[in-house]
Amino acid sequence: MGAVAYDPKVVTIWEGFRRWLRDSGLPFDFVLYSNYERQVEDLVAGRIHAAWNSPLAWVRAERLAAAEGHTVRAAAMRDTDRDLTSVVVVRSGPDVKLADIRTVAVGAIDSPQATLIPLAHLRAAGAADLTVRRFDVGVGLHGDHVGGERDAARALAAGEVDAACMIDANHLAFTQEGTLPPGTRIIAQTAPYDHCNMTLVDTAPADLADRFVGLLLSMSYADAEVRPLLDLEGLKVWQEGRTSGYAQLAAAVDQSGFYDAKGQVTAADYAP
Repeated sequence: MGAVAYDPKVVTIWEGFRRWLRDSGLPFDFVLYSNYERQVEDLVAGRIHAAWNSPLAWVRAERLAAAEGHTVRAAAMRDTDRDLTSVVVVRSGPDVKLADIRTVAVGAIDSPQATLIPLAHLRAAGAADLTVRRFDVGVGLHGDHVGGERDAARALAAGEVDAACMIDANHLAFTQEGTLPPGTRIIAQTAPYDHCNMTLVDTAPADLADRFVGLLLSMSYADAEVRPLLDLEGLKVWQEGRTSGYAQLAAAVDQSGFYDAKGQVTAADYAP
């Protein structure tokens, strides 16, 4: 299995899961990647059997696999990966409307939740002539960090932009920690979407792949061995994967020209 090392805790999480999976009889190991693009390419090429993918990585994996005569499946996801939203936040004061927004701060170029999805939402809602100020923190990690979103929030707090985009949970966190001052308000909120999933390629040994997914789904928060790992990974229970929550991101990818229909990177200034 491949996983992107967006944070040192990734090593702790998957070393712990590896021990548990092996103790459960599965011959499992993991490989760490510095970015999602290489991970997706290796998955489709069959160099790894499974990938713990971001939502953007899922979109690319599905397209790249189809273009190369393969299929992938979203086999499992966290309970916390379902039905998330992004928000567009403005400062307190005059009654700002969407049509009034001229400058907007976003996260990294490849962040689904802080850039691609909310910008597509703003444009669909009629916000025209936007000047986008992007905070390219951790490019290649597909927004699996809060650096770019926090910098966008700071730009809003400093009065440098009219609005800032972020995932709803980070809006709450930034308010609680004081990054966003009291009185900021949500002016727009996207439709719900899904986040990460465990992606398996059709070249993976079917029996081992099914066993791997079954073991993930069987993990119990009551198990003292896996509970700390589940906490680090931000879930209480693994659930079966679904793909119904990715349409909004796929449309945003097409609108921005981030990937083409065959999964090739077409964003001109993207260098993971």
